[in-house]
Amino acid sequence: MNMKPTTGTIRTTCAYCGVGCGVLATPEADGNVSIVGDPEHPANFGRLCSKGSALGETIGLEDRLLSPRVDGRLASWDEALERVASGFSRVIAEDGPDAVAFYVSGQFLTEDYYVANKLMKGFIGSGNIDTNSRLCMASSVAGHRRAFGADTVPGTYRDLEEADLVILVGSNLAWCHPVTYQRLAAAKAARPAMKIVLIDPRRTASAEIADMHLAIEPDGDTALFSGLLYAIAEGGAVHCDFVARHTEGFVDALRASRAFPVAKVAAATGLGEAEIRAFYDLFTAREKVVTVYSQGVNQSVGGTDKVNAIINCHLATGRIGRPGMGPFSITGQPNAMGGREVGGLANQLAAHMAIENPHDRALVGEFWQAPNIARKPGLKAVDLFRAVETGKVKAIWIAGTNPVVSMPDADRVKAALAACPLVVVSDVVSRNDTLPFAHVALPAAAWGEKDGTVTNSERRISRQRPFLPLPGEARPDWAIFAEVGRRMGFSGFDFTNAAEVFDEHARLSAYRNEGSRDFDIGGLAGLASDDYDALDPVQWPVKASDNEIGEKRFFADGRFYHPDGRARFVAVRAPVRETAANGEFVLNTGRVRDHWHTMTRTGRSARLSAHIAEPFAELHPEDGKQLGLKPADLVTIRSAHGSATVRCLFTKRQMRGSVFVPIHWSGEFAGTGRIDAVVRPSFDPISGQPGLKNTPVTLSRFRASWYGFAVSLNRPETSASDYLVTARTGAGWRTELAGLEVLGDAADFARHIIAPSQEAEFVAYSDAKTGTHRFAAFEGSRLVGALWIAREPVAVARNWAVGQIDADARASEATGVSRAHLLAGRTGADRPDPGAIVCACFSIGVNEIAAAVVSGQALSVEAVGRHLKAGTNCGSCRSEIKAIVDAKRAEPQPAETELSEA
Repeated sequence: MNMKPTTGTIRTTCAYCGVGCGVLATPEADGNVSIVGDPEHPANFGRLCSKGSALGETIGLEDRLLSPRVDGRLASWDEALERVASGFSRVIAEDGPDAVAFYVSGQFLTEDYYVANKLMKGFIGSGNIDTNSRLCMASSVAGHRRAFGADTVPGTYRDLEEADLVILVGSNLAWCHPVTYQRLAAAKAARPAMKIVLIDPRRTASAEIADMHLAIEPDGDTALFSGLLYAIAEGGAVHCDFVARHTEGFVDALRASRAFPVAKVAAATGLGEAEIRAFYDLFTAREKVVTVYSQGVNQSVGGTDKVNAIINCHLATGRIGRPGMGPFSITGQPNAMGGREVGGLANQLAAHMAIENPHDRALVGEFWQAPNIARKPGLKAVDLFRAVETGKVKAIWIAGTNPVVSMPDADRVKAALAACPLVVVSDVVSRNDTLPFAHVALPAAAWGEKDGTVTNSERRISRQRPFLPLPGEARPDWAIFAEVGRRMGFSGFDFTNAAEVFDEHARLSAYRNEGSRDFDIGGLAGLASDDYDALDPVQWPVKASDNEIGEKRFFADGRFYHPDGRARFVAVRAPVRETAANGEFVLNTGRVRDHWHTMTRTGRSARLSAHIAEPFAELHPEDGKQLGLKPADLVTIRSAHGSATVRCLFTKRQMRGSVFVPIHWSGEFAGTGRIDAVVRPSFDPISGQPGLKNTPVTLSRFRASWYGFAVSLNRPETSASDYLVTARTGAGWRTELAGLEVLGDAADFARHIIAPSQEAEFVAYSDAKTGTHRFAAFEGSRLVGALWIAREPVAVARNWAVGQIDADARASEATGVSRAHLLAGRTGADRPDPGAIVCACFSIGVNEIAAAVVSGQALSVEAVGRHLKAGTNCGSCRSEIKAIVDAKRAEPQPAETELSEA
């Protein structure tokens, strides 16, 4: 199964978001891999974001799962696979097929997804295979199916560049899809008349290029777009011919929208009437409109209605399927779309067929020669883990995801897995929050080793090609599922490579299709292995009858996929707006710029951790003042389900009464940072997608007796103190600490944290009266760790301190300046502190940018780019750079500086 190392440059696809950027990977003689963007890939044309640029830093074998484990001990593949196959077979024999389940991942390749779905739905005979894409895009799937009759994304990325109005709804494109954001920013720079509207409770980085920011109250989107439909009709902007010839349900939808005149929209959204009217006027006056929406729409208990409220407006105006117009769902994961194509969600069948449709079930069963095909939808994610908790599901296989961190009410998921009789986990890492509950752990291939395809947000299929050998005993996910299928006695799993899986997937998409289904890649069936290896990025559909392959849109001809060929308006009703109880805040969760999911990949990169090294709670300054919080305090966030403690960040970008916390930190990196333990498990009744953006919580100051910051070569355990967050540096780790109880023996604690070796030489400074303690540990002249402790959040030049551990810092003399500076936690005049990293691509800190502004060398974002390179790669830091430039230029300057600028 192991392949030889690759030489030369390999074209592959990024492992992160749904943009689907092309990557050129070149293994080098020293074992490193050079990563650059592929200039020929039509998704990114050579651009990469900070995460994509750092992919080469995340592929080492440290902390990799390299051999199977059974009950915590090393085992052979034969023993592990037999335990899985016999265990699942036994549960099925005793309790039926619905007593087992798979929970898989948008990190899967399409081939992995296909085999897992075929095994569960086709041969085990249950619908119980769901995916973490349920947390991401399920409401879009449901909304598309209601409106279009199929899960079809109509448009392309080029539409964003050709539009006259782009609406970003619940999408921080600048941080979550940076390369697409840069394409949009470049289009606006080339055509300043283009208008961009950002609809988001927070003023995110995407607001930098927005002409209008609507700071909408949580879950106000349905009312806003219902009111827009009413305004479209009142303003005479309905495309009457399109509506009459190609749609159904307009009258009912319009009747429902009349409940939302502007005054009621204002009450439901918290927006002013004037700004609502201005937005409606922008929409009605411009034909070329693209509405881009993402997690802020989908992750809601009314997410499906939000999606349909948006689509209603595009159907009413006929603005769909033509260049520069349409609703555009941009996916969060690299292969959420590929998973949807093969039926990876519990309520789908492969090839965009419907599990509830007897004709579709018969067709798929016939193609697979699977007499036991599932006859009803399976359990969606939240209900699936509840079924594990109650014992209804007795065996679960989790692959490529970390639900003990990512699921809402995560502590309940944790308890459910602890009580489950058989938990199987396939993963690439040897440690995460879910693996401790695995009876069987299976080593899977990782990015750089995997071979297959992914589909991005614009329906473009791209190859992920291997350029590294499979390490240890790791195997591709599709091969693991296929072998278990064979061991369970099922036919149809004799695949020998990914090309064979893809070929079957392509043939099924065209099987008895004849234009009745949107998903058809029959033109890619029958590819020889060499042709599959060389497959260029291609946008589906690719029918066998197609004469040429190129960019494609759906619905320009007005033909949809309901049986009558018409689209459906959906009469939506905005939910009753929830208001926080006295003393409560609304918790909103989401992503940050440089991390991904639960950090099992990005947490390996020191560069990506340098921008934001610990979880935080973003609060409006006035809310912080009312709570008695000060900058850099720790705050505990509580709900009825759990609690988390994170660092305070005050910013006026946040609206009053709301708190934003990122999703990425797990128990592996932050013992108290698992925010999804706080999130309530409420979900959309149609899509099953959890409402991860709106949980009522209370906030209180974490009353620490002491705070600490450390750099060390060894990694401290997260249980070492009441608050402890670790992040990688180039050579070791940086750690934030705090404790509720008065610290006992500070020297003993320091040794435990930064230098467990008894051979280390310690230098120390302590002041018991002020509670200040500083320690540095050396082995010879090598710095192995330093720790600073104080009664308030520690004032240390953190990135400078990290540089000391990374640079193999050496004290020049036993009593020299280096050791004094280390204990003081600040730089010397000859070594300026770069400050917190702003530009991860080029490791440029806030102090460096500020100094360039103050010196007069860089008085704009563009000038900072020319002077320092900051902001010139992925561009996702440009809004932060602008804030620094604006703040520094607003400060009073010495007279000679003012004259020189004049």
